[in-house]
Amino acid sequence: MSHAPVSSAVLEAAIAWKLCLDEGSGSTDERNEFMRWHAADEEHARAWLQLGLLDQRVSTAAGPARHALMQSRVGLRRQLGGLAGMLLIGGLLAWAGVPSLAPNYWLADQRTATGELRTLRLEDGTLLSLNSHTAVDIDFKGEQRLITLHQGEISVETGHEDSRPLLVRTEDGRLRPLGTRFLVSREATGTRLEVLQSSVAAKPLNSGDEQVLREGQQVLMNTNGLGPLGPVAVGADAWTRGMLVVDNVRLADLVARLGEYRSGHLGVADEVADLRVSGSFPLTDTDLALASLLPALPVKIERHTQWWVTVSAK
Repeated sequence: MSHAPVSSAVLEAAIAWKLCLDEGSGSTDERNEFMRWHAADEEHARAWLQLGLLDQRVSTAAGPARHALMQSRVGLRRQLGGLAGMLLIGGLLAWAGVPSLAPNYWLADQRTATGELRTLRLEDGTLLSLNSHTAVDIDFKGEQRLITLHQGEISVETGHEDSRPLLVRTEDGRLRPLGTRFLVSREATGTRLEVLQSSVAAKPLNSGDEQVLREGQQVLMNTNGLGPLGPVAVGADAWTRGMLVVDNVRLADLVARLGEYRSGHLGVADEVADLRVSGSFPLTDTDLALASLLPALPVKIERHTQWWVTVSAK
């Protein structure tokens, strides 16, 4: 069997099954459901194998570190007490295919857990909001005010109590707000900038030119340049108020977004994946968000365990 990394969602599902079965609380139905899950996809079996190998690698580790490894992501963060533990657990889980647990996440000045939203008032008056599973460094000690986004998404409303320039930096380049409110998110192919108010100058890492984006514009920036400009989606900043707003999106895309705010696996059956959805959904209670689908769509919510939930055809 291949030892290539598996997706984060599949690995989290494997962890969920291990927690359920190791604790001895799994019923006969749950054990049968696990066997069906294991056999359903080669990646499922590969994740289970890698989790077993990972467990063996830390079997001689200190008790608290090994215990922490087998917790949910939220529990894992609570268990880590020092740099050695962070590097051990973060490195091992990254090896197993969960890139979001890299050391720069654990070592960041500010980070949020899965499903956590946080708003900070910085020393210059800047209002900084962190979306789910976001990590940032904040450095106001030099000749500039610097916010470094390692992963996730932030909302920035610039303060004016400091004359030094404010910059937001990612692996793809830097953003220079010109007295503004904007969103920055790290995506698989680059950094997305969405300007909600005033303007922001964007400079890719390997480019000497800045381009100014105006209110209502958004762009994807990579290290070599900027993509085409587009309009900011309606409700793009609704997450800062604990809501997700969508307009005529695929059910599969909505479920994927909600899955970013809860631990474990949240999936959707193929036969209903292309149904279209519009509406507002609470991010702080994803179970309530899922329940709100039932009156409007021919779907049901299947809960195999608290860690494994599927939206399927009614």
